Parts: sequence; structure tokens; C-alpha cells
Amino acid sequence: MTADAAPVIVAAARTPIGTAGHALKDLTVDQLAAPVLASLLERGGLDALAVDEVLLGNCMGPGGDIARVAALAAGLPWSVPALTVDRQCASGLAAIDLGARLVRTGARVVLAGGAESASTAPWRSWPPQAGGEPVRYERAPFAPAADDLEMGLANDLLADEAGVTRERQDAYAARSHRLAVAARDSGQLDGEVVPVAGLARDERPRAGLTAERLSRLPAAFRRDGAVTAGNACGVSDGAAAVAVVSAEVHRRLGGLGLRVLASASSGVAPSRPGRGLVPAARLALEKAGTSLDRLDAIELNEAFAGQVLACCDELGLDPDRVCTQGGALALGHPWGASGAVLVVRLFSQLLMRGPGALGLAAIAAGGGQGVAMVVQSC
Repeated sequence: MTADAAPVIVAAARTPIGTAGHALKDLTVDQLAAPVLASLLERGGLDALAVDEVLLGNCMGPGGDIARVAALAAGLPWSVPALTVDRQCASGLAAIDLGARLVRTGARVVLAGGAESASTAPWRSWPPQAGGEPVRYERAPFAPAADDLEMGLANDLLADEAGVTRERQDAYAARSHRLAVAARDSGQLDGEVVPVAGLARDERPRAGLTAERLSRLPAAFRRDGAVTAGNACGVSDGAAAVAVVSAEVHRRLGGLGLRVLASASSGVAPSRPGRGLVPAARLALEKAGTSLDRLDAIELNEAFAGQVLACCDELGLDPDRVCTQGGALALGHPWGASGAVLVVRLFSQLLMRGPGALGLAAIAAGGGQGVAMVVQSC
């Protein structure tokens, strides 16, 4: 398929990202997603009856087909089917990838993204054994037990093995907050945000958070580790989605958009899941016939400062080119939505640069996976 015939993202939106237990704590995952889906129809000039499918990523439940519930709550017709996708933290970007694939094979309009409500995620328990009590757990296994490290520990070890110092991690985290506060307070993010529950701006970014202040925080996951509460992402609530249409529909609608040039998923060692975005990014760039040095905007999910720096080092990528309006370290990480947030962020940035601007979104996921996507403004 030529670039001119590629699927096109014609609208992108997200909720503000809320810190778990705070402003968005009373909204279920479908209540977060529904206003975003409804907004896409208005932003894209789309008829609800023209939508072929709704795809939403989600990690933590409450189970069932969340995409279907959200689509109906958004006012989409009963005739529009919906599918919920789980690739853990990469779920939102995987859903957009699947949406683009559907368009490549004949669909005209697909709404795709992700949503997560850490605040309302149900408590989960393994069944009782031999008359004992149920055993509560916070997440399902990512991999067989021997390789299923907690994410904080796994990414602390990844950064250590990559030679990423605590000082670099704290400096990068402070940068993320500084850039996000500047972007938020100057209104650069307002156009992509759908206010919900009285919240109109991202809740987490903190002004005045310096590397010196972050250096005082203790290690969170191992005594001699470098990952702290300050250089790791926050647990968050939020939703994000895009409208993907065929090239024919885009021509009929007119207006600006992002062509989906290529996407890729990958697998890495499950004990070092944070590396997953590296091979995914390389493969997506290869499929798109481009390279890192030609990109105008790069959005990598900042799960941990050490993790994203280790990935940048492996890719030979200057970290100053990544998330130039702040990333998940400042904005927060609503797991199932975060991959879609990356694409929404690219939509805002690339359209301002004019036709031909190139962008990359990439995210790693528990279990040792990664998803990446290359887009171009048109």
C-alpha cells in the first residue's frame, strides 16, 4: 500500500490524566472512554452510523467488553461492534494498530484507543485453597513465575545493566515535569483534552520539581537501586482515542490528518520488559522506510526514567528529542490508555508542523513486549 492510500487519523482526543484516587477517582473506565469517543465524531466530522468498529485497550478491568459498554455510552448505534484489547501497557497503541489494519482491509471508519481507571479497578483474588482465605493479587502474571519480576525491579535492573546513573534518571524526570508544566500552563495541550468530572488539565505535573529535590528520595525497589517514586511514572486514570479512516474517506472529509505509515510489535526477554519498545521502534521505522534522524516528533512512554534512557541509549537516540512537551513521568501512566495518549500527543504536535512531518510512538509492556507506530502529517 502506498503512502497516499494509507489509513489516516483524522481526529484525536483524550481526557486529562488524573492521579489515581484523586480528581477522576469516581469514574469507571467506560465513563472515562465514552466522552472521548463522542468527541471524536464531532472533531472528525463523522457520522456515528459510518463507524465500522470500536477498539479499546484496557488492562485492569472490570472485565467484560469495556469497548462495547463505552461505545454504547457514547451514543454509538447498537449496530457498531466493539472489541477490548489487552497487551498490557501497550494496549492502547495495539488497539490503534488493529484499527489501522482493519482500515487497510476494507473498513472505512474505526475509533480506537484505550482507557484505564486504576481508581475503580476491581480487587482480584485467587480462589481459596484447602479451606483457606482467598488470596488477593494486584495484577495477573505477565510471564511464567521465574521471569515475572515486578515492573519497578525489572526496570531498575535494566537501567543498572545499561549503565544509566541515578543522576541521569533524576535529571530526566525533572525535565519531564518542567516541559509538561510549561506545555500545560501555556495551553498547548488544551486542544486535545476533553474535560471530565470538572477536570480540564492534567493533574500530576509539578512545577519546581528539580533533580536536586528528586535526589533526596530513597530507592523504591532495592536497597542499592536507582528507581524512586520521583523518577517513576504515577498510577493514573484516563482515556485516549483516535478516529482512523480510509484514504478515500479522508479525501471526502478534507482537512488535516496523520497517515499511519507503519506499525510493529515485538517481544523481548520478559524479565526486562522495558526494552520492548526498542525492537518495535526499529521494525516500524524499517517498514516505513525512514530513520530516527528524520523524525520531527518522538513519543516514548516514560514508564521509568531509567527505562526510557536505557532504550534511548540502545537506539542511539538523544533523549532531548523525546517527549518534548513532557511524558508519562509527569503526565501519569493510565496503563491501557498510555499507548493511545502517545498518538494523541503526536497528532497535536505534527499537525502544527505542516504536511510531511514524521513522528514515532513506541511503548513497552509487561511480559516483554513492545508496540511502535510511524505516522506522517498530511
